[in-house]
Amino acid sequence: MDYKFVELNVEDNIAILGLARTESLNALSLEFARQITEAVRELNNRDDVRVIILTSRAKAFCVGLDLKDFTSLGLDGSAKSNLDFPEKLHYLFDCCNILEECRKPVIAAVHGMCIGGGLDIISASDIRLCTEDATFSLREAAIGIVADLGVLQRLPLIIGQGFTREMAYTARFFSAREVERMGLINTVYPDYDTMTEGAKKLAALISENPPLAVQSTKDILNSSRFSTIQNGMSYAKQKNMVLFTSEDLREAISAFAEKRKPDFKGR
Repeated sequence: MDYKFVELNVEDNIAILGLARTESLNALSLEFARQITEAVRELNNRDDVRVIILTSRAKAFCVGLDLKDFTSLGLDGSAKSNLDFPEKLHYLFDCCNILEECRKPVIAAVHGMCIGGGLDIISASDIRLCTEDATFSLREAAIGIVADLGVLQRLPLIIGQGFTREMAYTARFFSAREVERMGLINTVYPDYDTMTEGAKKLAALISENPPLAVQSTKDILNSSRFSTIQNGMSYAKQKNMVLFTSEDLREAISAFAEKRKPDFKGR
């Protein structure tokens, strides 16, 4: 489908998903969030996509919620109106959840400001990279609300309770090197171009592996955060009961025996 605020490009099994609400520095409006959700859903269903790189076409990665859009929803202060707000805003929640639920690994490549909802988005991604000039702020407390798109639930699992609470309580901006030390960012690059190349090389390494195995690994990692070790191992065994019958496993064995590069099909 056609998107106004999202750019898609797929090449060599790698999808580049560019956030392109450029005039608003990718502030999250409901329509923008809907298009992100639909684009990720489309890529999730495409067999020619094995990895997604999430990046920005604006001068910032994302400056958070579009407050003008939020205030135009017509919430009148009544109990019914207030209780209806999660449904009215569901696209905001969906655009974060879809990144986590997507079967394909998602690499977030961040430059410039990553504020509020932007932090929600990258915390729902699998791997995070950034440039030296990137800054990060869990901003909601500074404007009198709490973050409710999932970052307060996901971020402690990435950087721990202490760092999450510091980010959430202070609402200050953190540098790329600070969040790298926290473990939020895997690698800091000097500029946008080198980060993009780094993201593509990482995505290429991932895409070389059997797609079903990579996707199953993501599923197990996601589910294991909320289960015991034994339950997680049991789920992994169930996955392997299926993967043992895959064409890709047979291809991996044949390629090893024939001393050649395997050609995985995702079957």
